[in-house]
Amino acid sequence: MDPQQTDGTKSPQTADTMEVPQLKPVQDVPEIDLDDIDKLLESLSPEELEELNGDFDPDNSLLPPSQRMKNQTSKAPTGPYHRKKLLDFLEKKAKEEKDWEQNKPFVKEIRGKIWKPKVEPKSKEEEEHLETEWDDILTAASEEELVDLAAVLGFHGMLNQTQYYAGLDNMKIEAGGFQGVAKAQELIKVPDEPPNKTDVEESIKRLKDNDSKLTHLNLNNIKNISVERLIEVCETLKTNTTLETLEMASVNMTDKVAKKLAEALSENKTLKVLNVESNFVSGEAIVEIMKAINKNQTLQELRVANQKPEVLGNKVEMTLVKLIGENSTLLRFGIALEFPDARVRIHEKLQENNDNCEFK
Repeated sequence: MDPQQTDGTKSPQTADTMEVPQLKPVQDVPEIDLDDIDKLLESLSPEELEELNGDFDPDNSLLPPSQRMKNQTSKAPTGPYHRKKLLDFLEKKAKEEKDWEQNKPFVKEIRGKIWKPKVEPKSKEEEEHLETEWDDILTAASEEELVDLAAVLGFHGMLNQTQYYAGLDNMKIEAGGFQGVAKAQELIKVPDEPPNKTDVEESIKRLKDNDSKLTHLNLNNIKNISVERLIEVCETLKTNTTLETLEMASVNMTDKVAKKLAEALSENKTLKVLNVESNFVSGEAIVEIMKAINKNQTLQELRVANQKPEVLGNKVEMTLVKLIGENSTLLRFGIALEFPDARVRIHEKLQENNDNCEFK
């Protein structure tokens, strides 16, 4: 035993007296002045410069891919790059080289046991089953005859729809059998609507002459009407007193024509139905049309839905709510609104106008 421990003193190897080795102070790295970087590079040897150039970070995404690794090709270029020549050379070289010799020739080997389905023993019911004449008939029946029988007996799950109804109607089943493909019913061809053959020039002349027989003018889907002709149709509404219905849907109407239409509506007092759907009229132009309608309040139906700028915006919709609230004759208003508040308030106002019209 250590004599120091018998005297009550601690061993020098204990934690209280253990000496901790002191770390050497780290020398401060001198700051490099960027102005002297050229001098430092000039003092480096060619080997050191090459080693410095090869010190790249391949994972640095701030560098372009061409600068993340030094050029490792020391051979001088033999000429300009020709892709076709390179492909021809690689193909020729691949054909000239011999295939690798196989260490072991291929021999087809079958390993393991060959699977054979398990033969299940017959049950007592199958052994006791007595063959009848129906067994022979069903065995000799063709697949189409079995399909007919299944349709008559109502076995819907065994047949497709075409086979089932063909069996009921005693029709020939095409692509018959239980795995037959059901053909879709042929679509009914609906003929296209005839083109609108309204003579625009004649209609403008009759509007200017205030023809009493022209009460309904349909210009829908006439694509070749010029802007000048559309404006002329709108101008005639200022003096016309016989036209009651004007339809100008899908005629490529723009705001320029819509503003002329608004000016004409502010003076016209006989028009009752106006349809300008499926055009290129903005929300501001629709507001102008609504303001013009409120001056005389004779229009009963206005349709402006399906314009190219589909979204009108909250400001335009609230303005329309205010204008329709001031109108007491409008009964039907065709438009697509985005905000439920505007939709509900316009619907309530139109319902009020319809109720007041019934009481008159």
